[in-house]
Amino acid sequence: MNRPDHGGNLAWAVTLADCPVSSLLDFSASVNPLGPSLLVLQAIQGALTELCHYPDPQYQSLRQALAQHHDLDPAWILPGNGSAELLTLAGRALASLQQTLILTPAFGDYERALQGFQAPLTTVPWPPATPFPLTELQALASPQRGLILNNPRNPTGQLLAVEQILPLLDQFGLVVLDEAFIDFLLPHQQPTLIPALAHYPNLVILRSLTKFYSLPGLRLGYALGHPDLLQQWQRWRDPWPVNNLAEAAALAALEDRVFQEKTWAWLGPAREGLALGLGRIPGLFPYPSQANFLLVNTKVPAPWLQEQLLQQHRILIRDCLSFAGLGDAYFRVAVRTKTENQQLLQALAQQMTDRA
Repeated sequence: MNRPDHGGNLAWAVTLADCPVSSLLDFSASVNPLGPSLLVLQAIQGALTELCHYPDPQYQSLRQALAQHHDLDPAWILPGNGSAELLTLAGRALASLQQTLILTPAFGDYERALQGFQAPLTTVPWPPATPFPLTELQALASPQRGLILNNPRNPTGQLLAVEQILPLLDQFGLVVLDEAFIDFLLPHQQPTLIPALAHYPNLVILRSLTKFYSLPGLRLGYALGHPDLLQQWQRWRDPWPVNNLAEAAALAALEDRVFQEKTWAWLGPAREGLALGLGRIPGLFPYPSQANFLLVNTKVPAPWLQEQLLQQHRILIRDCLSFAGLGDAYFRVAVRTKTENQQLLQALAQQMTDRA
């Protein structure tokens, strides 16, 4: 089985760990370890009788709930089968432009979405822990070019201020901003560009409901943008991309204030503790992050470390081979519970000592 390009590939991991999936501790997928919440599970159970019906192709209830959540008109919202489907639609839209810029290292699905429609692509280097290359982007900017950004940045966890992105909206023909991990920040700390949507019809924001609410198996995300653009995307795709169970889960998740507060209370201390622990292990150098994951520079090859952790500890981390510009000197780990983070730190310390 080929090495995966994404985190969370447990089918690949168990072939190396030689154990059932239930025995693995997965740090490769940056998903909230506290969920799914009880309210969401109850909503899914309650929606089982809806499996004999087609979903509403307009997703009126879901769009209304998301509109209320973001203080927008429902026409500005398009639910999708996870961010991946929406990225594919974005790739088709960007293919109409002369070129699209991506900052690297970047989430590999951006390139996948563009290549699927033969969209010309230019990469702009942005090494970890370096300033945002605003000047370089502005030098390449054009109304005939597109731009894909993410905030917080994947895989580094760096956070951009609204003021760093706003100047680019006047200079590119289409800007796709991936805010898949922004929910992990407290609402008043989120540098979202949602308030700018009404002023920039060339801006599309992508959001995920699967990472914060721990629902990657249901595949649910949404795009925020000008109704004319979203209606075009709707015409391009299948009529029922979001199933009834996913819609029920989303409606419950958006109302689960207790789960949201619990998540925000967990992440800060857990991330700080994990970062401090990683920094104490000789040969490992974690980067500061505002997301629910940490990028780590390693003095031993990350693929070797990944295999040792699987075979000896049944722990899965994500290598960064699929992130252009990183390679085998980096790995990424999700932030999990305090106990699980300690398991990872002990296993990493042992392997780094054995390798020394």
